[in-house]
Amino acid sequence: MRHLLVLAAILPGLYWEKGPETAGAIKKAGVERLYIPAAGKEAWSNQGVTAIPADLGKRKKLAAPGIQYRMNQAAATSVPWIDANGWQYLREPQGKFYCDAPAEAVPLAMAEAYAYGADVLILPGGGLEAFGRMLEFLKRIDRPALPVMANIGVMDDGSDVTGEAMNLLARRNLLFRVVKAGDPKLDMNLTPGKDADAADPYAYAQKVRQELGDEKRLVRLYGSQVVIVHLTGDGSKSRLHLLNYSNRKVVGLRVRLLGSYAKGSLAAYGLGAPALTDYTAADGATEFTVPEMESYAVVDLERK
Repeated sequence: MRHLLVLAAILPGLYWEKGPETAGAIKKAGVERLYIPAAGKEAWSNQGVTAIPADLGKRKKLAAPGIQYRMNQAAATSVPWIDANGWQYLREPQGKFYCDAPAEAVPLAMAEAYAYGADVLILPGGGLEAFGRMLEFLKRIDRPALPVMANIGVMDDGSDVTGEAMNLLARRNLLFRVVKAGDPKLDMNLTPGKDADAADPYAYAQKVRQELGDEKRLVRLYGSQVVIVHLTGDGSKSRLHLLNYSNRKVVGLRVRLLGSYAKGSLAAYGLGAPALTDYTAADGATEFTVPEMESYAVVDLERK
């Protein structure tokens, strides 16, 4: 029973505005529980689906995750601009959110919410089948959540400046968690709201990276600018979440983690049963390659 309660707490929910005449499609998608406008509760009774009234007005609306390509002012090339919500989930771990996602963004929106253990309702547009496929994948890989692993502590004053600093840190895979006071166990503790440098979040994130040093970073990626990571662990095992914000498959993603892990296993949405390649653990670090991934992959690791 306890495990079922954990599942209910972390799996993203489906918010469905259509009527009970769609119950067949809901069941076909494998959705056993959905969230509906309060006025529709009676109509959904006896449909074989658990329908829970939800008020979106009491939840924070988030942008659909994804990527835009913008021209680089310094060169005639385009650079990826990632729209991601993970930093908001870290900032408000007890928050309630919803995301109105177009069909193509539904799997990523769900994966993002799951990775950070956030309470999120997804409005799937025309992506009900995609919702069902990702829900099935998440149920298959689900396990109790582990503590967030981070190099950096961020003291949050609630300001937009601090929020944008968190956004840029997350997009650059500079792993942080929100702290009430400086934590001496972390490599760095930041107060962006009191740091004049944070007025330029891009320069600020670069400054933080330089001061931290790449060798201390818990996770480093090679071969992609469009994947964001989230790392959790308890000392004996860790789980690495990999979120691909582009609409293209990522191939040959090289990953380096601090710490020696005896073994790692890969689960990738939509790709059957792939395996990690070129796996090595030496000199206090573990490296491996994720051969390919669509929107989401998870690597589970165990210490030596």
